[in-house]
Amino acid sequence: MDDLSKSSMKFFSDQQLCFADILLPHEVQARIQVAVLNFLKILSSPDPEISDLPLINRKSSNSRVSEGILTDVSWIFLSHSFCSRSLMKANATKAFIRVWKVMEMCFEFLTQEKRVTQRELFYKLLCDSPHYFSSQLQVNRTIQDVVALLRCSRYSLGIMASSKGLVAGRILLQEPNQEAVDCSACGSSGYAISGDLNLLESLIMKTDARYIVVVEKHAIFQRLAEDHVFNQIPSILLTAKGYPDIATRFLLHRMSRAFPDLPILALVDWNPAGLAILSTYKFGSIGMGLEAYRYACNVKWLGLRGDDLQLIPQQSLAPLKPRDLQIARSLISSTTLQDNYRQELAVMMQSGQRAEIEALYSNGYDYLGKYLAKKIVQANYI
Repeated sequence: MDDLSKSSMKFFSDQQLCFADILLPHEVQARIQVAVLNFLKILSSPDPEISDLPLINRKSSNSRVSEGILTDVSWIFLSHSFCSRSLMKANATKAFIRVWKVMEMCFEFLTQEKRVTQRELFYKLLCDSPHYFSSQLQVNRTIQDVVALLRCSRYSLGIMASSKGLVAGRILLQEPNQEAVDCSACGSSGYAISGDLNLLESLIMKTDARYIVVVEKHAIFQRLAEDHVFNQIPSILLTAKGYPDIATRFLLHRMSRAFPDLPILALVDWNPAGLAILSTYKFGSIGMGLEAYRYACNVKWLGLRGDDLQLIPQQSLAPLKPRDLQIARSLISSTTLQDNYRQELAVMMQSGQRAEIEALYSNGYDYLGKYLAKKIVQANYI
């Protein structure tokens, strides 16, 4: 037990370890046990006190961008700065207790060899500890706290991604011991991406596509799939129906590893939210900075961009909303945004306008496929 404790305790003192490990259930349980033992040891000492929980700081001031020497992929990572959850501060007491409650629940699930979604975990905690958990957001933030404390991925904790993503186009996907699924024959509904990351990791994938097109919106994905654009432009279509979930990002990352020569191109609205979605696929997010390396891909911005506005009638443009301005300010303050993306954002802000992909339909419902084909053939992406 002493050897286990010593080896497991290294992650508490090693400030250089600023990423989340992928661990087996018994390894995660060992880290939870060490955290409990450390806590009890302090309480039983001659001068007992309740120590703070040291968490890797998940604020933008502690984020950096890693740029690989032998790869085009960059991702957000967190540096060596710590924050804490304290039982001695009135405004942090509940957050401190929530960490222990979630760790207790994760230990239980791992013992039972079960996995739960964040939503399932919320309802379980709502029933067991309603005084501490009243919203899904509190659960989500506490999961991030536990990841930051134990330095292991949320999937290692037994928490499964709730996926909303879809795939269509020129790719065969085969789950273990199952028939291969031809995603070009799935219709406009596409192939539903599983939330089980182990299953996604074990998928056998075959393709003759030349591009991967990431689509922000479900309706646009359906239009492109229904029109079989992937046959006109040999491609794989993927969508998360808005802001990308973990499972969709993980599968895209897997595709990028399996097919490293395929450019990944993003089709998003011309507004700050569209750019934020693209950036999440490309770099990851600060909130998940300890796991970003598992999901980041070298995504290029295909459209919509400022030079596409000439294709859109003036009356189809809409003014930026307060939420747009809030997202824009966050992007401007980010260290991840590259110069040509900053220039696009500056044009948005100066114009005070936004454009949705659907505005291209003013040129006809079949124009979207032509638009994609022209931009791809001309390599008009950044």
